[in-house]
Amino acid sequence: MEQHLNRQLLAFLDASPSCYHAVANVAAELENAGYKKLPESRKWELTPGGAYYVVRGESSIIAFRIPVEAPNGFMLAAAHSDSPTYKVREQAVASSAGGTVRLAVEPYGGMIARSWMDRPLSVAGRVVVREDSRIMTRLVDIDRDLCIIPSVAIHLNRSVNQGVELKANVDMLPLLGCGQVDFRGLLAEAAGVKQEDILSTELFLYPRMKGTLLGAEQELVASGRLDDLQSVFGCMKGFLAAEASGSVPVLAVFNNEEVGSNSLQGADSTFLTDVLERICDGIGADYRAMVSGSFMVSADNAHAIHPAHPELSDPAEHPVLNGGIVIKYNANQKYTTDGLSAAVFGEVCRAANVPVQRYSNRADLPGGSTLGNISTAHLSIPSVDIGLPQLAMHSCYEVAGAKDTEYLVQAMKEYFGRSIRCMDDGSIQI
Repeated sequence: MEQHLNRQLLAFLDASPSCYHAVANVAAELENAGYKKLPESRKWELTPGGAYYVVRGESSIIAFRIPVEAPNGFMLAAAHSDSPTYKVREQAVASSAGGTVRLAVEPYGGMIARSWMDRPLSVAGRVVVREDSRIMTRLVDIDRDLCIIPSVAIHLNRSVNQGVELKANVDMLPLLGCGQVDFRGLLAEAAGVKQEDILSTELFLYPRMKGTLLGAEQELVASGRLDDLQSVFGCMKGFLAAEASGSVPVLAVFNNEEVGSNSLQGADSTFLTDVLERICDGIGADYRAMVSGSFMVSADNAHAIHPAHPELSDPAEHPVLNGGIVIKYNANQKYTTDGLSAAVFGEVCRAANVPVQRYSNRADLPGGSTLGNISTAHLSIPSVDIGLPQLAMHSCYEVAGAKDTEYLVQAMKEYFGRSIRCMDDGSIQI
């Protein structure tokens, strides 16, 4: 099995221990491909054939290309840069029993808490620093085995294997050391700044175990942050590889999906509509007419049927690892997919020779919402929710199918290379 693409995925995952690093790595890929960064604070000069990107909050990014001819609409795809983890509090050091020191953390998103225990962890994110008369940010990664969240021994808790409640403020604080610990000093050293110049921090835990290929035929990929950086990677690669079409291709990666998207850089912000409106202003196009001829793919990973618990999945509509891209359905509109948008994306996958699977939650187990569902509240266009099948979603370390990475890249290359027009009679022309 050819694994070149999955090795690139693993390198991307390993280099992206936080949402800030993930977006910086996407930006670097875009720069290498000739894309120009546009500051939101200045007037944009857009030219036919130009390729551009915009960053907001250092953790969300939108890239787009301007066709040579007048475009029909926008071809959008959206994924998210954040993953469930633990955020380090500003007052980071907490003295604990036995002369130990722990990090004060709080949950970010809905993680499987026990998966974070008994493994080497470290800290990454950004620091805000004073630099002369300016306030600046610096990416930071304490790139070594730094801390660990130890379990209580079974001898002291005989019922541990029957299920134990883990309290975030008691059980999930990482052990940082013994005696006096200068965490701020470690942070300053990693950031390359003076300790006294650090004004504030936005830091997160991440597991030190690198991503890997496994399985008898290396048919599985395992890593932290597969949800949703596998989708980010696949959409980005397809976006960069796609040929020009009659539409404006747009790649959007948002932060804060795991906590509701209600931030200045989240899918529930004006970031996407701000960018699309400015594109129309820059090329002299009518915004509402452009939107009416647009389509969105919302990419966020999906639940594969679990080998030990098939009863948790719908008996007929359950994805399998390496079975292809998942189109996600929900009768209560938690997902944006409808019959028309599903058919459109299915045709795109057929043209790309990519298999498609269907996912519905078991009827008595409601699912979560998606960034597509949130985005279309601001941008009313046809949209389909897709994902790649995976196991252990929201674990510290997740598992997916190696073939599915290639399927997503192929499908998104085909998608971004097409123009999908919503016609006046309600039909869609591909």
